[in-house]
Amino acid sequence: MTLSELFVVVPAGGSGTRLWPLSRAGNPKFLHALTGTDRSLLQATFDRLTPLAPPERLLVVTGTAHAAGVARQLPDLPDRNILVEPFARDSCAAIALAAAVIERRSPGAVMASFAADHLITDTDEFARTVERAVAGAREGYLMTIGITPTRPETGYGYLQLSAPAERGVIQPVLEFKEKPSLEVATRYVESGAYLWNASMFVWRTDLFLAELAARRPDVAGPIAAIAAAWDTDEQEDVLAELWPTVPKVAVEYAVMEPAAEEGKVATVPGDFGWSDIGDFETVVRLLGTDVGEGGRSFTSEAGGSRAVVVDGSDVIVVPNGGRLVATLGVRDLIVVDTEDAVLVCDRDRAQDIKRLTEILRERGDADYL
Repeated sequence: MTLSELFVVVPAGGSGTRLWPLSRAGNPKFLHALTGTDRSLLQATFDRLTPLAPPERLLVVTGTAHAAGVARQLPDLPDRNILVEPFARDSCAAIALAAAVIERRSPGAVMASFAADHLITDTDEFARTVERAVAGAREGYLMTIGITPTRPETGYGYLQLSAPAERGVIQPVLEFKEKPSLEVATRYVESGAYLWNASMFVWRTDLFLAELAARRPDVAGPIAAIAAAWDTDEQEDVLAELWPTVPKVAVEYAVMEPAAEEGKVATVPGDFGWSDIGDFETVVRLLGTDVGEGGRSFTSEAGGSRAVVVDGSDVIVVPNGGRLVATLGVRDLIVVDTEDAVLVCDRDRAQDIKRLTEILRERGDADYL
């Protein structure tokens, strides 16, 4: 079901700090096979999106350190469609750059943006939902695809609707909500009028860029100049000069939240088996196997890595160092083994693993990141 003239953008950045030490700055999570197959998250995303838009209309925005890995994993993607950021400037800069390049190549096109590190199990339903969102974008909305909540989740932001979500129906987004407490999240889910914000966006490039220029000219100005030089001999010089001047800001804060207040944002509920591979709890819950009483394990690489849990309770083991990892009589732990680093973490602190990476950086141990 190729959608006529749809462009698709895949932001592929970050180092997946909540999955350290498996995910590293030079080998981030989207390049790992965290899909239950030998395909990486990025490759699975590519496989899911190319039926909607051919490789000629698919762009990946990534960092300098990851560009070679992206090209290696996606040999069918044209080199000109790998947009390389000199360094990360948050989601607005990455998405705006892609939108401006697409607008330069195909004025007035519809683009969709999907992260490189999500899992989706029902690809047919995903395609139908994207098709509905594209229709909304052609009507002039800045569209999102919200995810139908399956539980009160405190780790995601939410989209507030005016009425309970209806499958396949385009509905206005009243407000973007920050990550809530458990009590608030429970109230959201029970109301039926809130969706998870998965940062899936669909819009006409000219309309999005106009909204960006009106709301954040400090972002729109340098991005427009960079895009004007794209695909020319001046591209690298202009990028190097202007990219450092682009402010760091998320696209929700820069454009989507204020636009929602003016009735310009709408959503289509998505119910297609979506998961954000954000932490070890999620990885092992979705893809792990039992390795003894009370333990589950997952490895993304071959090489003899194995795990055994004896007399345990709620133990998660990720053996990726080519060794056997065994636990005895412990509970509520996450154990991650790689070639050069071992993580032992209380399960209740899974969301705090990012703090370890910050401490290592402050101590001068960046080689482990």
